[in-house]
Amino acid sequence: MKKLDLSLKAQEKAKERIPGMTQLLSKRPDMFSMGVWPAYYSKASGSQVWDLDGNQYTDMSISAIGACVLGYNDPDVDSAVIKAIQNGVASSLNCYEEIQLAELLCDIHPWADMVRYARTGGEAMAVAVRIARASTGRDKIAFCGYHGWHDWYLAANLKTDDALEGHLIPGLEPAGVPSQLSGTALPFGYNKPEELEKILAENKGEIAAVVMEPIRNIHPDEGFLNKVKELAKEAGAVFVFDEISAGFRICPGGSHLTLGSEPDMAIFSKAIGNGYPMSAIIGKKSVMEAAQKTFISSTNWTERVGPAAALATIQKFIANNVHEHLVELGTRIQSGWQKAADNAGLKVHCGGIPPLSHFNFEEEDPLSLKALHIQQMRDEGFLASNIYYSMFAHTFEEVDKYLEATTRSFESIAEAMKKGEVHTRMEGRKSGTGFKRIT
Repeated sequence: MKKLDLSLKAQEKAKERIPGMTQLLSKRPDMFSMGVWPAYYSKASGSQVWDLDGNQYTDMSISAIGACVLGYNDPDVDSAVIKAIQNGVASSLNCYEEIQLAELLCDIHPWADMVRYARTGGEAMAVAVRIARASTGRDKIAFCGYHGWHDWYLAANLKTDDALEGHLIPGLEPAGVPSQLSGTALPFGYNKPEELEKILAENKGEIAAVVMEPIRNIHPDEGFLNKVKELAKEAGAVFVFDEISAGFRICPGGSHLTLGSEPDMAIFSKAIGNGYPMSAIIGKKSVMEAAQKTFISSTNWTERVGPAAALATIQKFIANNVHEHLVELGTRIQSGWQKAADNAGLKVHCGGIPPLSHFNFEEEDPLSLKALHIQQMRDEGFLASNIYYSMFAHTFEEVDKYLEATTRSFESIAEAMKKGEVHTRMEGRKSGTGFKRIT
C-alpha cells in the first residue's frame, strides 16, 4: 500500500473548484479507482511519473492519453521548444515553423496540398467540419467513431441518448447543445457501409462530410474504407479521416497510408506534439481553400511552441522508426495479458491496434476487478489500468517486469474471486465508465 495523502487531498480540493475535477474525462480518477489512483503528478520523465506524495511509478497506462508518443520530457523535443521560447513564442509576425511543418506534413501525405492548424484535437475536428460545410454549402455530417466534445458531434445525442453508444464513450450528455442541431450528426457503424448508404439515401444532397476514424480497435474489412470513400464522392460529400488517435502509431503519418485509402482531409493531434498542444488539418486544395470563405481564426494558433514541438517530434519519429517499436511493444503486451489471464483462469478479451491496446474482464462485476487490478499494479510500482498506450521510452525490460506484475495481479484477482473477497480487498471505488457526474 502506498501513501497517497497529498494526492487524495488534492482530489478533494479539485472537486470543490473544478467542475468534473479534471479537464479531460479520461484522466478523472473515478475512471480508474477513486481512493487508489493518484490523479496528479509532480514530475514525469521518460516512462516514469512521480505523484504529489513522491511515489515513483513506471507508467504503463494511457501515456498522457496517447499524446506522449516518444515519452515524457523528451530531450530532443524539449530542446526544440526551449529554443523556440528563448527566441520568443509570439510576436506581431508569424512563426516560420508553421510553413516548415506544413511542407513536412504534405511531403508525408502526397495527396494533401494545404494545412491549417489548431492546438487540440477537438477544435481541429470542429475546424475540419466547418471547412467541409463551407466547401459544400451543406449542413449534415455522417460520422463513424469518436470525434470530441464540440456541438457538431454531440448533436447526435439530441434525438436519443445512445447514438454515440458504439463510438467509444457511452452516455455523453448533449446538455448545452442547441436543440436546432438535432438531426445534423448521423452515426454509422464501423465496417457497416450499408448504414452509411441508408443515411445518404435518406439525406440526399444534404451531407457535407463523411467523417470517420480509419482504424481504432479493429481493422477495416477488405474494401470498407474505399467503399465509404466511393459513397462520399457519389454524394458530393467531403471524405474526412480523423487520425487524432491512430496517426503516427503504426507508420510515420496517418494510419490510412498503410490501409490503402486517401481522404479529402485528415486531422492530427495527440502524437504530433509529444504532449505540447498542437493539431493539424491537412487536405486537398479544392477543399481546404473553403477555409477562406468562412471565419476560422484564433490568436493562440499562431504561437511558436506547438509547431516547433511537432517538427521535432515528427522528425525524431521518422529517424528512429518509432512506429516499429510501438507496434512490437503493444503486440508483446497483448500476448502477455492473454497468457496471464489464461494461466490464472480469468476470462479477458484483448483488443485494439497494438500501440493502443486494451483488455476487458469478461467476468461478473468487471469494474470492481479492474479497480482491484489498478490497486495491485500501483502497489507493484506501475501506473496501469486495462489500457496500454505505447511510448518510445518504454523498454522491453519494463514490459517484462510489467507483465510479471500483471501475472501476479491476475492470480490474486482469481483467488479473491474464488474466496469472495474482491470488494473487501479494494481500497477504493470500482472503476467508472462513460460520462457520469462526479461525486
